[in-house]
Amino acid sequence: MDVLSEVLKVVTLEGAMFYNAEFSAPWGIREPPAREMAPYLSPTAGHVIIFHLVTDGRGMAMVEGGQWVPLVAGDIVVFPHGDQHFMENGSPKERTDNARNLHLIQSQGLKLDRQGGGGEVTRLVCGYMACEPRLSRVVLAGLPPVFKVNIREDASGRWLEQSIRFSVDEAGGAGPGGEAVRAKLSEVLFVETLRRYVAQWPEGRAGWLAGARDPEVGKALALMHSRPAHPWTLAELAKESGVSRSVLAERFRHFLDAPPMTYLTAWRLQLGARMLASTSQSVAQVAAAVGYESEPAFNRAFKRLFGAPPARFRRQSRAAPSPGPAPGTPAPKSALGTRAATQAPKRAAKRAPRRGAKRRR
Repeated sequence: MDVLSEVLKVVTLEGAMFYNAEFSAPWGIREPPAREMAPYLSPTAGHVIIFHLVTDGRGMAMVEGGQWVPLVAGDIVVFPHGDQHFMENGSPKERTDNARNLHLIQSQGLKLDRQGGGGEVTRLVCGYMACEPRLSRVVLAGLPPVFKVNIREDASGRWLEQSIRFSVDEAGGAGPGGEAVRAKLSEVLFVETLRRYVAQWPEGRAGWLAGARDPEVGKALALMHSRPAHPWTLAELAKESGVSRSVLAERFRHFLDAPPMTYLTAWRLQLGARMLASTSQSVAQVAAAVGYESEPAFNRAFKRLFGAPPARFRRQSRAAPSPGPAPGTPAPKSALGTRAATQAPKRAAKRAPRRGAKRRR
């Protein structure tokens, strides 16, 4: 089983291409933070990831305060946390501030934008991924502010790049369905980039994506994410993963800084939060759907993590959607990957199974 695919099913990625550019050196642009771009790109998105595919030429990209990342044709550079960033080639005297042009960029669609000083040409296709912020933190938490991957290294990557280039070039006169095709290509490009980037990581690296790549931890994660409501036990997960309970627990702590059952409880509560915010199911139905046999147990565990009981959380989410726990609750660095985020669910996990066991007897 592919744990990354299982997580991406519920993260609900929605992608699109939004900018087609041909810059001649010297040129430079400033891209505003994704939170400023989101109202123009995907007004209902909780989080927006920005990426740029270099189809010709070269350039450099940098998150504010960071180091320049050199780019060549075939590179895709990703800003997973939506940070403000800069791109250029040829040491321009000034940069175009795209924060002032967001309405124009959005309104012209993929019409080719040409600018620069008339020198070496760089061609870019820019896109974004909109995703649910709470659940996407699982994948994004271990990623740096900017990373790049070259997709011309094999036939599948070259085919994907050519498909995107053709779709963008034909955007002006495309028939029905063209926008949907580009949206799917955008999603495929992001997932393929993420897969390639993780595959390059050295052994021994920690974090959720590193754990997903590990054979034993990845198998356990895939089981949890494919069937979160199943009454998993550490013994059953270890057996399915082909290791002992102690080995699985140790490897989980190494990669995710939390025991397996603590992680599972936190993930169930995150799923519950999404259902409360996006569906009309009752609290009891949500509790059952994420693996709680007792609504009171779900209520207590949920309040410990989000700072509010489920009913109040639902009202607050619908009145003013927020990517984090309820107001007044410290936001953890990662939704599921830190001790701060999992201490409360850990206590809840110890209690809930005992209540369920009594009822079964």
